This record gives sequence, structure tokens and C-alpha cells, in this order.
Amino acid sequence: MKVKHLTEIARALLLARPKQTLVAAIGVTFSVAFFISLLGFMEGLNKLLDGLVLNRTPHIRMYNDIRPSTRQPVDMDTAYQSYYNFISSIKPANARKEIYNAAAIIQNLNADQRVLGVVPKVTAQVFYYLGNIELNGVINGVDVNQEARLFNFKDYVFDGDYMDLKNRTNSIILGRGLADKMLAVKGDLIKVTTTGGEQFSLKVAGFFQSGIVELDNIQSYVSLATGQKLLGESNNFISDIQIKLRHMDQAPALALEYEQLFGLDAEDIQTANAQFETGSSARTIISYAVGIILLTVAGFGIYNILNMMIYEKMDTIAILKATGFAGSDVKKIFIVISLSFGIGGAIAGALLGLFFSAIIDAIPFNSAALPTVDTYPVNYGLQYYAIAVIFAVVTTYFAGWFPARKASIIDPVEIIRGK
Repeated sequence: MKVKHLTEIARALLLARPKQTLVAAIGVTFSVAFFISLLGFMEGLNKLLDGLVLNRTPHIRMYNDIRPSTRQPVDMDTAYQSYYNFISSIKPANARKEIYNAAAIIQNLNADQRVLGVVPKVTAQVFYYLGNIELNGVINGVDVNQEARLFNFKDYVFDGDYMDLKNRTNSIILGRGLADKMLAVKGDLIKVTTTGGEQFSLKVAGFFQSGIVELDNIQSYVSLATGQKLLGESNNFISDIQIKLRHMDQAPALALEYEQLFGLDAEDIQTANAQFETGSSARTIISYAVGIILLTVAGFGIYNILNMMIYEKMDTIAILKATGFAGSDVKKIFIVISLSFGIGGAIAGALLGLFFSAIIDAIPFNSAALPTVDTYPVNYGLQYYAIAVIFAVVTTYFAGWFPARKASIIDPVEIIRGK
């Protein structure tokens, strides 16, 4: 019964000042809505920007690096064993580009439960001839199915079907910048010359655009078999093994493990693309900071409103205490008022934030660098709604607790005497 009375009194105080109640609720509502829509948009944008590189980058890349020989002839001479030998102009060792026993390595990697998938790859340096002009380029030979599954290859191919690389021999998907320079259209036959002097004719099956101009100006894609043919190698030739992990944060440790296990050079995604992670983290921190500031400002607004309500309702507080209500009861009444602002505003703000996110998601986004993206990206993760609602309720609770504590210790005799 006492709880019912306290709730009825809190409701009466709320309705006694409808404008103040509405202002406080609106403050919380819009703070939550802006927090959700801002975080959703920023995380969607982060995912899009990072995806330009991270979606196309393996978590671990295994290859044979070109490096100077660590053991020079002078080191083998017993006469100079006790000397410090300073050698300049060291030439690279005659290391093979091919990964030895690649099939067995891929089989072992696929059996590892930490690995999501593996894509073998070959890379060919070529020249495209445009009249008397030579254009440098890089042709990547990949396993088409695995490239599409693990690296979202199909999302970056436009005006063509990526499966034509597999279904049609000697097909190529040109980078957008390269295709523009050559004025190539789908179905054209283009001639390429390898660094070994071999010439090949390839049919344009489509165009590829990653959004990174430097890559789109030189890179093209063919099937793994066509790439091996360009290099004049057998179907066992593999120069790179690209690995996707189930958890990207394991990449540095697993790169060291695989490097020692297979005797190959291994580069993890954190090392190769540290700047992208830094940029994404900075944008996320800024977004959360702005959102939390909005909710905190709303909390101060509620604090001020409750403070004013206490001064205006001194007579009411005195009557409540004079009729047998304890200080703790008065405290509970004002906390209920505060939580009413927080819970009501948080629920309304979550719905309004979803509405704002849907509006942003429907705004057209036209960019020549990203032809496959039609609208602005938005992340609808439930965690943003949960964080906003919880923080709003907690903020409004503390915003009401301090005025409630002040109201609970008011002496009714002093108020009545003052009147």
C-alpha cells in the first residue's frame, strides 16, 4: 500500500508541472536518439572504410620474402671466425618465389580449427600495351570461389560476373582505373606481356573497383590456372597463401607460429594495416564521447528541474513529513520522478533513434570510388541501444538522487515556521 501511495504522489508531482516534465523527457529522448543514430552511422562508416582494405587483406599472408643471405662466404672461413666482418652491398639470396609443398601446407591450415579458410594466389607482373605506351600492371591469379567467400570479391566486381574467371578460360577482370586508361569494355580482347617476354590475349569479363585508386590503377584478376599459365608454371606453383582466421586478433601470434612451423615468411594484418585500426578506434572513441556528453547534459537538465521542483514543493514536502512520511519516503518519491524521466525518455529515444537511423540508411550515397554502395552505411547493432538506455537510466537516477537526498533531510518545522 505504501508503494502505491508513493507512486501516486510522484505521478501527481509530475503532472503538476507538465511543461517541466515534458522538457526533461524530451531532453533524455533526443539525447538517446542522437547517441544511437550517431553511433550506428559512425560504426557503419567505420566498417565501410576499413572494409576497403581489411576485407581485401588476408589476416595472415604467407610467402617467400626476398632478403640478403644471412651467411656470407667470409663467415665460413675459419681464419676470420674471431673477427667482426663488415660487408656492404650484399645481394639478395637466390630464394625461390614458389612455396614448396604448398598443397600440403594448405591442407594443414584448413585442418586448423582457428582458420576460417585459405586462398592460394599467384602474382604476375605484366605490361599492357596502349599504342606506343606501356602500362605497368599486376595480375592476381586466385581461387575464384574462395576469393569470393573469404574476401568479398563479388562485392567489388561491377559490369560483369566474377564466376566468368572460372567458367571461361583466359578471362580477366580489370581494375577500374586501368580499364579507364585503356578504354576497355566488357568482351574486349587485350594483350599483355609478362616480364619474361611472353605475350597472352585475355578477354575482359568485367571490372573491379576496391575504392583505393592506387590499387585500381594497376591490379587485375584472373583464375589461378590462368595466372600460372601467364607465369609459365605448372598447376602446383603458388607464390602466396592467404589465410582468413575465425578471430582476427589471433593473427600476430598465429603468424609467428606458422612462420616457425612451415619455414615461410608470414605477415599479419595488424602489422600490414596498423593505420586503419588506429583510425577506426579514434572515430569510435570520438563517437562514444559525443554520445555520452549528450546523455550527461540531459542528466544535468533533470538535476536542475528536480532542484527547482523541490524548492517549489517545500509545502508539499513539509505536509508529507508532518503526516508521517519518513525522509526515505520523500527520497523515493523524487527518485521515482527521476527514473520516470529516464525510463520513459530512453524508450522513446530508442524508437526515435531507430527512426533516425532508417532515415540515414535511406539517403542516397553516390561515389565513383564505391559503385556498389547505394546509401549511407548504418550499423543497427543492439549494443548501441542497450548502452544508450542503460546509461540514460543510470544518469537520470543519479541526477535525481542528489535532489532527493536534499528533500529527505528538510525539516518540516522550519518550512512551516518560515511560512
